[in-house]
Amino acid sequence: MFLSKGPLPLAPLWERFFSGHQGLYSIYLHSLPSFEAKFPPSSVFYGKMSMCDAERRLLANALLDISNEWFILLSESCIPLYNFSIIYRYIRSTNQSFMGAFDDEGPYGRGRYNENMAPEVNITQWRKGSQWFELRRNLAVSIVEDTKYYPKFEEFCRPNCYVDEHYFPTMLTIEAPNELANRSITWVDWSRGGAHPATFGGADITAEFFKKIYDSQKCKYNDREEFQICNLFARKFSPSTLEPLLHISQQVLGF
Repeated sequence: MFLSKGPLPLAPLWERFFSGHQGLYSIYLHSLPSFEAKFPPSSVFYGKMSMCDAERRLLANALLDISNEWFILLSESCIPLYNFSIIYRYIRSTNQSFMGAFDDEGPYGRGRYNENMAPEVNITQWRKGSQWFELRRNLAVSIVEDTKYYPKFEEFCRPNCYVDEHYFPTMLTIEAPNELANRSITWVDWSRGGAHPATFGGADITAEFFKKIYDSQKCKYNDREEFQICNLFARKFSPSTLEPLLHISQQVLGF
């Protein structure tokens, strides 16, 4: 599922990623209402424009296809770090969903909590996480069906509280804590400081750049404490990265 501000500048890379795997995926695209998608009929993104107004609507549409068992939310600046087969097998082989959810006691975590969220949500249950996730079908259904938590977030999570950073992590931590891996599978670089992660340009795309990403990974996966594959996707990649990505994708990314 792609949550996009407009066009997908990296669509040719995704076309290459999906090639040869028809029947194993469905694509859903939500963009700003003012954007008119113009993908050619041969594109895997053709006809995937959706006027959904939020991530829950994306999930609701994807759930209509009963063959969809796993749901991944990405942005237009995301890329896959591995080929389709590796990512598909990784997600299929675990019973957990990948949603970052942590208790931040500072001003950008618990500091955003509103006491009016109680009794549905108390401050010790308040969580923060990335909006980019992978969910199994049962948790996607729970989110779409939710009428207990969403009204509270809609009414009381107001700037500087941001629903997309708190609603899913908090609700799922309360309802299904044992089903969460408590980490995202989308890599970002916060090392440059600031309110937003680093954005990469064409000059950043080298084999050495990706080696640093791969070598830095170590996480728990199923019963393995120090698994070497942790992030399946990465962001934020600007449109200028498309050509260099296509140039090295087979050698470095495996497709």
